[in-house]
Amino acid sequence: MAKHYNPARDVFRSRFGFIMACIGSAVGMGNIWLFPYRVGEFGGFAFLVPFFIFELALGFCGVMGEMAFGRAMRTGPTGAFKKALARRGKRGGEVLGILPLVGALGIAIGYTVIVGWVLRFLWGALSGTMFGQEAGAYFGEISGPFGSIGWHIVAIVITFIIMNAGIAAGIERASKIIMPVFFLLFVGLAIFVSTIPGAESGYAFLFDPDWAALAKPETWVYALGQAFFSLSLAGSGTIVYGSYLREDTDIVFSGACVFIFDLIASILIALVIIPAVFAFGADPQSGPPLIFIVLPSIFAQAPQGQFLAIVFFVAVFFAGITSLVNLFECPIEALQERFEVKRHTACAIVLGLAFVVGIFLENAAVIGGWMDLFSIYIMPVGALLAGILFFWVCGKDFAAEEINRGSNFKVGATIAGLGRYVYCGVTILVLLLGILLGGIG
Repeated sequence: MAKHYNPARDVFRSRFGFIMACIGSAVGMGNIWLFPYRVGEFGGFAFLVPFFIFELALGFCGVMGEMAFGRAMRTGPTGAFKKALARRGKRGGEVLGILPLVGALGIAIGYTVIVGWVLRFLWGALSGTMFGQEAGAYFGEISGPFGSIGWHIVAIVITFIIMNAGIAAGIERASKIIMPVFFLLFVGLAIFVSTIPGAESGYAFLFDPDWAALAKPETWVYALGQAFFSLSLAGSGTIVYGSYLREDTDIVFSGACVFIFDLIASILIALVIIPAVFAFGADPQSGPPLIFIVLPSIFAQAPQGQFLAIVFFVAVFFAGITSLVNLFECPIEALQERFEVKRHTACAIVLGLAFVVGIFLENAAVIGGWMDLFSIYIMPVGALLAGILFFWVCGKDFAAEEINRGSNFKVGATIAGLGRYVYCGVTILVLLLGILLGGIG
């Protein structure tokens, strides 16, 4: 396929920066509040067996495929879908591409509200006000109707500053700082938690896995959901990031790094949260309230609890902000490409819209349904469309060639077959299971 490289289009200037940005898009709130919950619910580290299998399969086909799709087409999902169908003489691809764009924007809008909550808790940890009342009551004040608009605005402003600077000067530069610090913070937290009396019972739970959990179908179902959504497969953000890649970027290596570091992050987070939860007699199956109710209660009792809370919420904020910039880049890039508006204008339009809509999601009783709508229905369909267009419509030779382009380690033509049958098949399964079970990730 002839390349149409636009020298005016911003690009990632280093492979390291691109990998950090992609890891930042993958490592998010789900790793922090959902993975430890799944580990607690499904047999400790026994849950890692199916999780590892699905992360490997989805990372190998899905992440590499979306990266290569974006790079080959030099545009986000609306443009990429259009060009893919045009190869077969068909029209309407840009209409199909609206779906993953809307999915990314919808999730991002809800995420800004949650990142605002995280910032409010970070301030509460810094000022000490978080420890002045029961954690559930404190969270209730924040998550009630219009309870955290000021912090919501702060989250929007920080996101705008990063994104307005562009790909290399903004997203890449921020990711190269934020993600290494994120991992260092959680390593430090893991070491600190290991010194708390009673943490050994958490390690015993983790490292004495209940292998009987592997006989339960739900263990495999929720491991699939955790892997799929943890890798941010939606036919949107990874395609957009891929569109900013240089021709010589090693996609095979980059995709492997995303899979490996997402797995490491999940395990590292579990090594922090599970021992802390056991040390203070809390429930490891607390689910989403883990971040905002259970852990703040633990911090109030723990030695050096205020410091522990500050470090934790800084790390959570880092995970949230890198996911946000990835999600918002999809509609921002579309505005720039489709209407040829300047980047600061596109950022202002998208983030302004996100804030206006997000105001009405300033309610814990509402935001859950909003996030479920996009994660259960729209994101898997977006990922499926991207998989079909790249692996089927563009052709198996095209897919293998684009994934291997610039790679030192060639994955071979079998990658196309895996993408066609394994990845697309698994994505259909994620969609159906999510609808039947009311969400699996």
